Amino acid sequence: MFLIVGLGNPEEKYAKTFHNMGFLAAGDVAGLLGVKFKKKECEASVAEGYIGGEKIVVARPLTYMNASGRAVKQLMGKYKLTERELVVIYDDYDLPKGHVRVRPSGSAGTHNGMRSVIAETGLTGFARVRIGIRDEAVDIPLINYVLSDVKKEDYELFTSACRRAAEAALAIARGENFDLVMTKYNA
Repeated sequence: MFLIVGLGNPEEKYAKTFHNMGFLAAGDVAGLLGVKFKKKECEASVAEGYIGGEKIVVARPLTYMNASGRAVKQLMGKYKLTERELVVIYDDYDLPKGHVRVRPSGSAGTHNGMRSVIAETGLTGFARVRIGIRDEAVDIPLINYVLSDVKKEDYELFTSACRRAAEAALAIARGENFDLVMTKYNA
């Protein structure tokens, strides 16, 4: 079994912001599995599907970004998962916009949602799929930037990045060789 979590903020006003790339990618994961977010549990909106008989739970925390770890911890407890059965998808200002980076483990970096996940679960050895959002041409404070809407001219770039992130998360859940997944999806 695998838990794939896309980080974001639950209110509609955040739907098209850079900080919701994880939510968008989680929607793509559900779409690729042919399932919808139909239930709410453990402070998250959840969709359930299968790959080759393996159950995949896709979740979007209903907490705000900075408290995402609560939902992740509750879901991991409910389904009795190890850190090797968790994939977290999120936006990353440290990567250029539209780039995707897959890692088998690591720190939170500058991301408050990931800080929450690590603090709540006490884990760092889970897979991450990061979607780059940094635009060198934009010079505003980070908090204002991540909560701003994606520009129309960048919409296709981020749609593609979210789709690639979803495909990478599913490749991990299928048990594909992690080095090969990184080679294929890391921009």
